[in-house]
Amino acid sequence: MKKLIQLSLLTLALSPVLLTSELANANSMPQSVSPASANVYIITPVDGATVPSTFTVTFGLKDMGVAPAGVEKKHTGHHHLLIDKDSLPDFDMPMGGDVKHFGGGQTQTTLTLPKGTHTLQLIMGDHHHIPHKPAVVSKKITITVK
Repeated sequence: MKKLIQLSLLTLALSPVLLTSELANANSMPQSVSPASANVYIITPVDGATVPSTFTVTFGLKDMGVAPAGVEKKHTGHHHLLIDKDSLPDFDMPMGGDVKHFGGGQTQTTLTLPKGTHTLQLIMGDHHHIPHKPAVVSKKITITVK
């Protein structure tokens, strides 16, 4: 039991080092391949919709599967939502804190946004949060929060 506790503590102590090392080597990580026919899209709300300040966004995906972050399975990934972004993230690195991650494999979320015009766009990430090759990116939609 004592050895198990020591091993657990050692693993816990090293995990930030391992994560930092993985991120530092991100440029050497190969991108997961996506089918050419893969398509990610926003089901709701629709482009041009007027929504209340709290609303549900439902994600759609064609010709790929959804898998949680950390699960490496061919032609799968998890959603990342870009809110009010003018540009897409780098395609050869893990996506960072400027996108909303759905690493549990979620296919919808509830957002609360301030009144005004906003844009929403999805991008799929692989088990390392890196966009696929070719990148699977939705059309950017514009909504108005009343």
